[in-house]
Amino acid sequence: MLDIKLIRANAAEVKARLASRGAGDEAQIDEVLRLDELRRKALSEVELLKSQRNKAAKEIGALMAQKKTDEAEARKKESRELGDRIAALDKQANEADEARDKVMLALPNLPHASVPVGKSAADNPVVRIQGEKPAFDFKPLSHVQLCEKLGLIDFARAAKLSGSGFLLYTGWGAKLERALIQFMLDLHTRDHGYTEVSPPFMVGPQCLVGVGQFPKFADQYYAVQEGLDGSTLGKLYLIPTAETPVANIHREELLPERQLPIRYCAYTPCFRGEAGAAGVGTRGMIRVHQFDKVELIQVVKSDDGYAEQERMLAHAEAILRALGLHYRVILLCTGDMGFASARTFDIEVWSPGQGEYLEVSSVSNCEDFQARRMNLRYKTDAGENKFPHVLNGSGTALARLFVALIENCQTADGAVIIPEPLRPYVGTDKLVPK
Repeated sequence: MLDIKLIRANAAEVKARLASRGAGDEAQIDEVLRLDELRRKALSEVELLKSQRNKAAKEIGALMAQKKTDEAEARKKESRELGDRIAALDKQANEADEARDKVMLALPNLPHASVPVGKSAADNPVVRIQGEKPAFDFKPLSHVQLCEKLGLIDFARAAKLSGSGFLLYTGWGAKLERALIQFMLDLHTRDHGYTEVSPPFMVGPQCLVGVGQFPKFADQYYAVQEGLDGSTLGKLYLIPTAETPVANIHREELLPERQLPIRYCAYTPCFRGEAGAAGVGTRGMIRVHQFDKVELIQVVKSDDGYAEQERMLAHAEAILRALGLHYRVILLCTGDMGFASARTFDIEVWSPGQGEYLEVSSVSNCEDFQARRMNLRYKTDAGENKFPHVLNGSGTALARLFVALIENCQTADGAVIIPEPLRPYVGTDKLVPK
């Protein structure tokens, strides 16, 4: 959520920064200010009326002591009328407060000054490129062909089980998926200083509100119902990413400054029902409704957010470097950036079978946007309560990493060479066709 004080003090700047996203959200700022002024005016009048009522109460006591009953009764009537007016204004202030917050919850974060203005992914600048595309002396197979040759994924039976957009890993495919997850968790906890957590895979809607996924995108997630009890539908949701539960771990807490930075990593399956994945068919792993991911979350002091984002980006890149994969880092423009983010880097790994780059990680600094929605604060050593910056990053996401790995590491005979760091986890150095 945006800072209402910033909107009051710099409405024109807030409008301009929202306008750079190209979604028209700047048009809502005047409504936020109107409702905020209505709320503040009502509260100001309430304070004045309460003062008058307190004064009347003292006068009534004095009149009763003087046996001036008629005058006391008249003042009591005035006091009751003041009370009715106070109650009406309190209701008006609460309604304006709720209406203002409803509008503000639908407003995205403000882009950081370093974010380039643009309309779409075509406007995202490349920050750096690591390595070179592999040169094959044969026509590389797609991941679908490799999975079928090697018996890694059973696409048809996955569709039989759950419909399109789901995967059934089998044999070495299941082992390779598990190996990648374990390798990433070990690297982040051992070398990068993260604490591993294993969160619930279902959360309440307040957690989705906290990270900015609700209310704007409520139609994109899977709501859970307990048995046949329709009244329970929507009390819990399958998580779209580990960010949802992990970033909310300290919601509504006031942390001591010395506890920061907090660095968590977590493996979870991720469930996405967004329209972009509909109709993906029974073959392929590029867009699916359920996939695995190792997520990185940091809660840091507000002055450290952007330095820590660079560190987190390096942590995600370390996975691809260790696996010897060619990738590029891009900086998302204002029109392509996520709802809650102030600045986002994407890491895209080369997929020779697809002939294109695949996004396997987004590393975002949400500044204090999510912390405000979660009421997560920290107390500085000087005694000031502040909102921390909350960062999230994929470290990294599967199944696209799986796709890139088998396509980049394939041989002419349809085998896949396992990168050396993964071999202890997989238990072999090569996957060969049946």
